[in-house]
Amino acid sequence: MKLIIAIIQPHQLEEVKDELYKVGVNLLTVNEVLGHGRQKGVTEVYRGAKETGNLLRKIRLEIAVNDNFVEPTIKAIVKGAKTGETGDGKIFVLDLQECVRIRTEERGSLAIG
Repeated sequence: MKLIIAIIQPHQLEEVKDELYKVGVNLLTVNEVLGHGRQKGVTEVYRGAKETGNLLRKIRLEIAVNDNFVEPTIKAIVKGAKTGETGDGKIFVLDLQECVRIRTEERGSLAIG
């Protein structure tokens, strides 16, 4: 089991979700976050308004997947988020030691679905 964390541009969220759904990944958590990478201080356009500053608006996706879904999930995120411009984002893949579905108390791969 893996936990995939992706930081993407806000305007790419719908494309990423569409690509994830195509590969059968339907369970995800989405957070609006602030941060910057190497492009710190660069002006961005967010919902039609230009923003400049050290912390830029980003979207953080958290997706728990079974091992056979790791590569399809990564490929889907890249396909949906890639614009070729600086600031497209990053994907982190972490080992997930345990997952428990609260309703049924299932554990591990069964709990992820």
